[in-house]
Amino acid sequence: MVRVLAVSDVVEDALWADAKTARGAQLILACGDLPFDYLGYLMTALDVPLVFVPGNHDPDMSGYRISRAGLTLRAGLPARPPWPDGALCADGRIVDVAGLRIAGLGGCLRYNDGPNQYSNRQQARRGRRLAGRALTRPARDGRRVDILLTHAPPLGVGDEPDPAHQGFSALAPLVARLRPVLLLHGHVQFEAKAHPSRLLGSTIVRNVTGRHLLDVDPTGFSSDLSTSSPGAR
Repeated sequence: MVRVLAVSDVVEDALWADAKTARGAQLILACGDLPFDYLGYLMTALDVPLVFVPGNHDPDMSGYRISRAGLTLRAGLPARPPWPDGALCADGRIVDVAGLRIAGLGGCLRYNDGPNQYSNRQQARRGRRLAGRALTRPARDGRRVDILLTHAPPLGVGDEPDPAHQGFSALAPLVARLRPVLLLHGHVQFEAKAHPSRLLGSTIVRNVTGRHLLDVDPTGFSSDLSTSSPGAR
């Protein structure tokens, strides 16, 4: 069992003032559109790993990669990424942290020329690459990953009809291939209040806008311990 603090989109004043309100968290999962100084504070205050994917209000994070020597590179040169030291960007990657295997696919459906936005075709291509990486990992209980971390939801599963908040059609086939216990996302705040959890096949799709404390069992989602009400952004 792993206790996870999941956050997205909305800075929670109570958590910013006292991170101990998330006492017992062993891992932070962030689904985008949060200031990096806030995420850095949470990681330091709780002294736990942090894994994130970018949202459409985050800076452009394309082109960064980790060398075999552990250096962060961009365009082949050493570069300091914009995210907090020690945080793990899971966008297009698979990471093993705190006993969980996490795959990430950040960004939202393209609606203007801002960063971290993709057409459905582009996101489908990114999803296929991510699935290919997952297939090189041994399956556990028929699953390639435990959690799929995204910014936008799947199309028709907790999204909204306006162009900026429609979900990705590419996520449904990715979920079918990876069979995660949980898909965690943000981006859509109204649905987080009305319907925080939905199902996509056997995968629980959870909108974690604000903050959510979850107990996650790799063999199946166990419990939602607390939920904050998301504000406006």
